[in-house]
Amino acid sequence: MTARQKSVDVAARAQHKYIPATDAEREEMLRVIGVPSVDALFADIPAAVRLNRPLRLPPALSDPEVVAHLRALAERNTHCDSAACFLGAGAYDHYVPSVVWALAGRGEFLTAYTPYQAELMQGELQAGYEYQSMLCELTGMDVANASMYDGASATAEAAVMAKDLTKRNEVIVSTAVHPEYRQVLRTYTGPLGITVAEVPHRLGVSDAEAIARAITDHTAAVIIQHPNFFGSLEEGKALADLAHRHGALLVCAIADPLSLGILKPPGAWGADIVAGEGQSLGNHVNFGGPYLGMMATRQEFVRRIPGRLVGATVDTEGRRGFVLTLQTREQHIRRERASSNICTNEALLTLAAAIYMAALGKQGLRKVAGLNLQKAAYAKEAISGLRGYRLAFDAPTFHEFVVRTPVAPEEINRRLRRHQIIGGAPLGRWYPDLKDGWLVCVTEQRTREEIDRLTSALEEIG
Repeated sequence: MTARQKSVDVAARAQHKYIPATDAEREEMLRVIGVPSVDALFADIPAAVRLNRPLRLPPALSDPEVVAHLRALAERNTHCDSAACFLGAGAYDHYVPSVVWALAGRGEFLTAYTPYQAELMQGELQAGYEYQSMLCELTGMDVANASMYDGASATAEAAVMAKDLTKRNEVIVSTAVHPEYRQVLRTYTGPLGITVAEVPHRLGVSDAEAIARAITDHTAAVIIQHPNFFGSLEEGKALADLAHRHGALLVCAIADPLSLGILKPPGAWGADIVAGEGQSLGNHVNFGGPYLGMMATRQEFVRRIPGRLVGATVDTEGRRGFVLTLQTREQHIRRERASSNICTNEALLTLAAAIYMAALGKQGLRKVAGLNLQKAAYAKEAISGLRGYRLAFDAPTFHEFVVRTPVAPEEINRRLRRHQIIGGAPLGRWYPDLKDGWLVCVTEQRTREEIDRLTSALEEIG
């Protein structure tokens, strides 16, 4: 390469322009990797699917230009920071205190690896231990793991755990459980020989009589959600008693654990396994993920709980320390006897949840839950009072409720976007009998002015 060519190459690269490799450079690269030609390099790719022309790409951009372009694309989205969000259905727009990610985003946590070497990972292990302890307090259970993938997989893992504990191969799930949780449940358990029987809800809550008719000596667990997918509160104790009378376990899935700031915890009314989604504990909506799965259970079931379990111990000098314990699971020893194929968790999001719970404390969680309850009640009364709008169910709710609408919910959502409002979830895609059903969520983030603006917009649309 001549001096002039070098100067041109340097100038072009400084302007972030693409400089194709020379023939000599290509030949050298092929020689190094041991391939005779470029065609031979791609020989395994069928000719029919190969691109036989140059990519139609615009000129390369500088870093500031890329940032500006991505910002312009992002601003085309309607999201929780730019609009009043009344969409829930398993992912919730709660306020995340700045302390949460100021701490969770520190490098030693953000880039930490799996804590196999306990002596090097005490910080991450202690964070997991504190999360487990607080989750037990919140759910009223004895032991919790250090998180799973998400609420859906945690619910499916709870079904597998129930099968192992009871030596039975059938689970009953209410259709008032999140439909996507149920879909994952069927996908997860099918290859394991577990039969999933769905029992229709009745008036927005699990039908105890239908469950009683469906339960058999082969039933390992009854799975409910509380608050359920419709936002309604279940009669948990009655359903737990029903399951126990037949030798089955009661699994409670929770989509929003903040509800436990004001509701009686599942452990207090007889649940055997608590699973669910921990996103609302200090994690943003993030357009759907990543999230973290919660799981907690009773002490006698600890050896069958999947995923990672952090325990407290002491070293040879009597100093307190933390370790992964009961590791007959995942890729560890005796993996043929492992309780699960779950091989990782969501440690960073678990840390955020632990910081969130510690920052708010018992009184703070109760206050946030109370705000959710009160604001949702205000919105429920205001919307159901509009002409053509009525509540689908009479059951008590937490911060979500179903409204039957005079206009298709999808059309309502489209029109609400003009008002910078994100509407609720249309239910017809999951429940054909609720094509006019609209699942509305109100969290502490929504102001009275925003709720009134929603009501006015609905009145205009209706």
